Amino acid sequence: MAGLTAAALGAVGFLAWQARGNAPTELTGGRAAAHASASPSPSAAAVREPARSAVPPDGSGTGARVVYSVHDARVWLVDADGTVRRSFPVTPGTVDPPPGSYSVTSRSRAVTGTDGTAVEHVVRFTSVGGVTIGFSAAVDGATPTADPATPAGGIRETREDGSVMWDFALIGRKVVVVR
Repeated sequence: MAGLTAAALGAVGFLAWQARGNAPTELTGGRAAAHASASPSPSAAAVREPARSAVPPDGSGTGARVVYSVHDARVWLVDADGTVRRSFPVTPGTVDPPPGSYSVTSRSRAVTGTDGTAVEHVVRFTSVGGVTIGFSAAVDGATPTADPATPAGGIRETREDGSVMWDFALIGRKVVVVR
């Protein structure tokens, strides 16, 4: 049994490593494929980046923007020329922002989330019914599903994705929410 598990893990690891070496640089956070293939162990980002993430959803506008799809629970960071800088899955809160165009209104390097979790790289862009909506990363790296009994507008991302979002989503940056 242990031999089968080890073989399966090895095969998955190899396929993920091989796929990362063939991924466009916009899916690997701007790192060249040669750099990605230099390491035999795949990163979580390589495993969770499907090819469809290279194109932001229709109707998400133009220019530099953060695109958040409520339905897909995914974010795209799009440069002014339309190039996707990065795309990644997120874990939404319990309160969704309505579709529309917003701007980053405030940022905090580190705060405590509504669920009591220490979060960093908080980028806020709207509020719904008194609940602030924004992106953040848990300091402990967790991205658990939000408790449906607690109104929460935190859209959780990994710490790595949160760091990239922090650098990209300055005050005034357009945020487009699509279904």
